[in-house]
Amino acid sequence: MPPDPLVPMSSPDLTDLERQAVARVLQTPNLSMGEEIQSFEAAFRQHTGWKHAIGVNSGTAGLHLCVRAVGVSEDDLVITTPFSFVASANVLLFERAVPVFVDVDPITGNLDPQGLLQAVTEIGNGGEAGKAWLPRTGYNGSGKLKAILPVDVFGQPADYDPIRKVAQEHGLVIIEDACEALGAEYKGRKAGTLGDLGVYAFYPNKQITTGEGGLIVTDDDQAATLMRALRNQGRAPGDTWLQHTHLGYNYRLDEMSAALGRVQMSRLDELITRRERVADWYNQRIAEIPGVESPQLATPTTRASWFVYVARFAPGIDRDRVAGALGELGIPARPYFLPIHLQPYMVERFGYQEGDFPVTEDLGRRGLALPFSGIMSEAQVDQVCRALVQALKAN
Repeated sequence: MPPDPLVPMSSPDLTDLERQAVARVLQTPNLSMGEEIQSFEAAFRQHTGWKHAIGVNSGTAGLHLCVRAVGVSEDDLVITTPFSFVASANVLLFERAVPVFVDVDPITGNLDPQGLLQAVTEIGNGGEAGKAWLPRTGYNGSGKLKAILPVDVFGQPADYDPIRKVAQEHGLVIIEDACEALGAEYKGRKAGTLGDLGVYAFYPNKQITTGEGGLIVTDDDQAATLMRALRNQGRAPGDTWLQHTHLGYNYRLDEMSAALGRVQMSRLDELITRRERVADWYNQRIAEIPGVESPQLATPTTRASWFVYVARFAPGIDRDRVAGALGELGIPARPYFLPIHLQPYMVERFGYQEGDFPVTEDLGRRGLALPFSGIMSEAQVDQVCRALVQALKAN
């Protein structure tokens, strides 16, 4: 049996301020839709400068509400990335829309703007070139291209200026999946504000945590009104508790989670700085390990917001064997990401095959997330890197 992990895969960065805030909520009779969610949302309006912030119970819920709010529906086409957590594609399937995958930049893992331009142009022109972008099965050919859903992978924003240019020229909405990138900046502009709607997520391994939770930001008044109604069982402004104008969902964020998030937001710069320090320790050590590449930042990224630390191995190194050897040494590690288009349900529905998106597949084969959090010590980073050297020798 492998030993218990010597270093946790991730850990939230919590203080007594967060614990006291949650305890105060538990001393009140109001555990949902109270003052804490309002304060939490206000912190994001201040952070982004945008008019609307809408707290929800997950990043997935936030993305789903955005898809509904911009009118994506059955058979509509939405361009997105196959190199992501599955939620960014699943929210399209919830509405019976069709994800159109475009491969990614080999350095950042983010949506490739040149590929995006080619896909939008060729789909718009029709013909065989346009069909080549569409799934082999599971699509009847009747949909229209509606939106772009880029993902800010591992805390680094996608290249939004060319993405926005394509969107504007072709009348497409941008839903920014910033679930991994709270606090990051692209050319000085905050992640989450680089599209028409943006979504953050607060799982325990994220930059801030609410346990489970997410939040939408937008300047679109109409979309915001609809999303607030949809998160609350479809109750529109003026509806009573048992009136429901829309078919909605229970996507509310509870008061305890909002209180935790409110305090975490007050520490956002501190939390990101701590993560930057840990990433720097890793970068220094991994630079000295042959066959291992540290994450690279693109020039437009004026601040990364480290979500996970994903090292990449040179071709010929068996990533999975290295991960197994690390586990035997008490160091957890995980592949990041397994390509969405090769998930079994995607293959069954849309007929995707290996080789369809070669950059995504290459990154999926070579990437390994190492233990990472803002509360890691330098000694723990040393421990992980020593184990990595040992695991590579075994490989």
